[in-house]
Amino acid sequence: MHPNANLLFLCGSNSCRSQMAEGILRSLAGDRFDVKSAGASASYVHPMAIRVMDEIGIDISNQRSKSLDEFIGQRFDYVITVCANDRKSICPFFPGKIGQRISWGFEDPADADGDEDERLAVFRRVRDGLIQNIKQFLQTHPN
Repeated sequence: MHPNANLLFLCGSNSCRSQMAEGILRSLAGDRFDVKSAGASASYVHPMAIRVMDEIGIDISNQRSKSLDEFIGQRFDYVITVCANDRKSICPFFPGKIGQRISWGFEDPADADGDEDERLAVFRRVRDGLIQNIKQFLQTHPN
């Protein structure tokens, strides 16, 4: 029996992108991965992230925001950053032992402007992009 691969999703504040990615991977892959998420600093799980995940039947309301400091000293088979590739994004670097680093560039939906519907549209777009990337990751990394 092959042991579960350890995977860490990273973003700036661990409130939206990495939280959604953690919930999506757990939902799609079951127990194939020991999945965690963290940020450069801990904050909170954004209510709109919880809401758009609930729309697709994935409950992340019991997840908590974590700083990557909690995981220093641990080994991960995969570390996937989900930060935008722009100058204003704070994207943490995990200094520990890693099998493979992967970078997916997603805007931070917490920075979205507009009314509630416009902001929710950004959260949904990021969620759907994460689903697409995670499905592709699972096809190429069957573990």
